[in-house]
Amino acid sequence: MAPGPKLPADYDDTAKDIIRAVSPYTMTSPERLNALILATRYVSRHNIAGDIVECGVWRGGSMQAAARTLLGMHDTGRHLYLFDTFEGMPAPTDKDLRRDGEFAGDLLARQDRSRPIWAVATLEDVKEGFERIPYPTDRVHFVQGLVEDTIPAAAPGRISVLRLDTDWYASTRHELEYLYPRLVSGGVLLIDDYGWWQGSKCAVDEFLEKTGARLLLLRMDEGRIAVKP
Repeated sequence: MAPGPKLPADYDDTAKDIIRAVSPYTMTSPERLNALILATRYVSRHNIAGDIVECGVWRGGSMQAAARTLLGMHDTGRHLYLFDTFEGMPAPTDKDLRRDGEFAGDLLARQDRSRPIWAVATLEDVKEGFERIPYPTDRVHFVQGLVEDTIPAAAPGRISVLRLDTDWYASTRHELEYLYPRLVSGGVLLIDDYGWWQGSKCAVDEFLEKTGARLLLLRMDEGRIAVKP
């Protein structure tokens, strides 16, 4: 097995093992994976009720990290929800520009669907990755389709960790509108692409301004993390 990414010395050994184990299944940086691991431990240690939800999962590596963390905490009562098209990225809108101003549609058009930017992974591939993890299968839910079609109907009533990684403006706006109210007090919000895709940032900023939600968004490289008051 390849050694995996080089990790900062201050990551604990368990987190390092988890990050290396899931690295073939994710494009998420070690910094953001470690933040997810810490968030999962936090809600478990403090008995913060709620399930764990990710929107935009690619091959499922981030949720594998959450599952492995919960197993280590002997906390397997939480349900895991993985929302994705499992067919790659949907069409972007004109709000979806990369940080440098390049339109996402142009970037997609120049690259084959096998390239990472398309984030194509089948449902079967994601399920196969979870077969090696002894988390209760009846508590892992794969929800296929556009989030605009599956949320809120297929989402749990209480969420303790909410990770948003669908990149685009419209999907991120929809997720925040319907899922943030279900994130419990003390729950953790992670936004993967706030500093990379302008549409993601715009959706978050608009939501905070509209709702008056008081969140301190802390940087985790290009992502952001916050605890709901």
